[in-house]
Amino acid sequence: MSRIDLDDFTDLIERPDGGVRRDAETRRERQIVPPGALGRLDELGEWLTAAQSAVPVRTVERPRLILFAGDHGIAELDVSTRPAGGARELVRDVLEGASPAAVLARRLQVPVRVVDMALDCDPGDLPEDVGRHRVRRGSGRIDIEDALTAEEADAALRAGIAVADEEADSGTDLVVLGDISVGGTTAAAVLIAALCGTDASVVTGRGGVAIDDLTWMRKCAAIRDALRRARPVLGDQAQLLATVGGADLAAMTGFLLQCAVRKLPVILDGVVSAACALVAQRVAFRAPDWWLAAHDSGEPGQAKALDRMALEPLLQQGVKVGEGAGALLALPLVQAAAALGAEMPEREPEAEKEPEAGEA
Repeated sequence: MSRIDLDDFTDLIERPDGGVRRDAETRRERQIVPPGALGRLDELGEWLTAAQSAVPVRTVERPRLILFAGDHGIAELDVSTRPAGGARELVRDVLEGASPAAVLARRLQVPVRVVDMALDCDPGDLPEDVGRHRVRRGSGRIDIEDALTAEEADAALRAGIAVADEEADSGTDLVVLGDISVGGTTAAAVLIAALCGTDASVVTGRGGVAIDDLTWMRKCAAIRDALRRARPVLGDQAQLLATVGGADLAAMTGFLLQCAVRKLPVILDGVVSAACALVAQRVAFRAPDWWLAAHDSGEPGQAKALDRMALEPLLQQGVKVGEGAGALLALPLVQAAAALGAEMPEREPEAEKEPEAGEA
């Protein structure tokens, strides 16, 4: 099988329908509540209308939380409060309904799908449907070696594309995208620093569970060393993901690109999904028109990536736990915007003025 050519996405991805969005704006002007009175809900409703290519907008009925999972070798350097190879336990918590994301998904009645791309565990430790796209056991330590081989990066990208197709074909109408990883925020920071041309210290955050100063310094050094390896391959996004990304990040990038091809809107969670979105933007500049930034997690790398893509977070809650929890919090806003756009009545047309006595 020939390698995937990411350049094809440039031609495959179209912008949401601008004419439909203008029709939605015109309809909004006729509704009983004046335009602007609903704040960003108006903007969200019009964005969703254009993504659906439907006026009036359809309500969001079948959202789904998709979580790509993997362990990263860079976690061996103690850059996180979680042990290297510990993502399996996080996945178990999600599957058993015990994690914050699982609780929120249950409350919001959103199905959860976990996709194991590179967990450092025996495949038999988790349900078969979770691991059927797995590429390898753990991604490489990116400060001294590549995260993936070229073949593994290609397989991960194809897996992400396949998951996007599966969701679009099954009727999912909105994706909430997140990750489950240990070391993933470090790899994400490297991608963002490389693509934005910044130093390691600018993008090094404290992670989902706040790290102390010594751990932060180790993390910053690891990002700095990996960044040296990333810069020579900046012109090739597949190679960049192989060098300093990981199987889960490569799959998320392919997933985001194919969602844009399939016109399936996506809500981005934290710094990892933002990093993958930034790589996808470098591949196809129109792709970000299909995504929403859910929230500001407080991670400096996320802020840098979202600014580069001109995506403004919907919420400012400082949720750092990952696993799509922050993105789930934004879902009701999107659903509310869709419901208002679809169901809010229009004003009655003004009756024609009756001619006064003596008027012709």
